Amino acid sequence: MSTAALLTGTPLAGRVAVVSGASSGIGAATALRLAELGAKVAVLARRKDKLDDLTASIGAAGGTALAVPVDVTGREAVREAAAEVAERLGTADLVVNNAGVQLISPITDLRQDDWQRQIDLNITGVMNVIGAFLPHLTAAAEAGRPADLITTSSIAATRILEKFSVYSGTKAYISHLTRLLRVELGPKNVRVATIEPGMVDTELPSHVTDPDASALMEGLLTEIDPLRSADVAETVAFIAASPRHVNLTEITILPTAQAV
Repeated sequence: MSTAALLTGTPLAGRVAVVSGASSGIGAATALRLAELGAKVAVLARRKDKLDDLTASIGAAGGTALAVPVDVTGREAVREAAAEVAERLGTADLVVNNAGVQLISPITDLRQDDWQRQIDLNITGVMNVIGAFLPHLTAAAEAGRPADLITTSSIAATRILEKFSVYSGTKAYISHLTRLLRVELGPKNVRVATIEPGMVDTELPSHVTDPDASALMEGLLTEIDPLRSADVAETVAFIAASPRHVNLTEITILPTAQAV
């Protein structure tokens, strides 16, 4: 298996990064990689034990990391997290808005609790992070520093997939929000980007309770060579390491063998 690492050196030295949904998967891999490339990283998630393990790994490798246990669905809690980041690490200039959940089921099952959970985390949680950290990003840009808002969407944002209705709807919101935010934030030199991954070998599919959808995802994981979290992390790092006047706005990243 080839390594995902393409960047070398410390192109993110001096940057202060925030990664939500950092307790596992893409979030954890992204935090590790940004720290390796020189950024100071604040990691946000609910699972404190996972965050502590992650910050210990970053510290052992010579990096700087701050664990901030928080549920991003709570607006005031995220504001307090942003204040802690500012106090402990400085003004964030790289925000990776990654927290999300995938709960696939037929719409006729009427799993309204699952619908709401996805809306709360994938939409409201994303907006809470934007609300708390956008003042950081605009301040960084005004000071002449790079400023990045990067959100994890999914190919489900644009593909028509059976039983993915609510999840796909939340990701479509994110992808289109990116296009709209660029209109306002691009002229302020805040870069806005979304990444739309295909099948990634993370714990996310394990949240799926529908048997048919679970079988589909398990089949994909065994039949093709899926993406690893590190592949997506390297893409995030590449966006952030690009020259300040370059905004890679929408990147779809698929396993080569994934047809849909």
